[in-house]
Amino acid sequence: MPAIQLTPAQRKEHRAAAHHLDPVVAIGNDGLTPAVRKEADAALKAHGLIKVRVFSDDRAAREALFQGLAETLGAAPIQHIGKLLVLWRPQPPKERSERDDRAAGGSRVVKILKFSKSGNHRPQVKKLTVHGNQRVTAGGMVKRAKRRVTSAKKSAA
Repeated sequence: MPAIQLTPAQRKEHRAAAHHLDPVVAIGNDGLTPAVRKEADAALKAHGLIKVRVFSDDRAAREALFQGLAETLGAAPIQHIGKLLVLWRPQPPKERSERDDRAAGGSRVVKILKFSKSGNHRPQVKKLTVHGNQRVTAGGMVKRAKRRVTSAKKSAA
């Protein structure tokens, strides 16, 4: 995959966003191994913008690693400063999975654990169906949302 080409303004934005990040991938003496490529690819899928630390003193070797990593992962080389490399790749859209426990009306099944007072017995598990306008309190009670009154004049009329 060829590396992504960005404008200087886009690179500047990504450099600013990467400033506070910590390195998530480290490249040791073995160089660009398949394990390093796999970790960098997983980090790019998860975060989109990553920092990579290279434990090499040779600047030319680091530059070659930077370009090679960007080419193999299809990422944009953002910055190479010292032993840190910054790469960016747009994140793939996440697939939204339809939750099985939700019905069309907003109802959901909630499990409530009720612990025994003595501590020697197992907790009781109770399943409740909570609708869209209800909530479960800390005590395990189901309460319905009350209509909010904004002023006294509106409620009297």
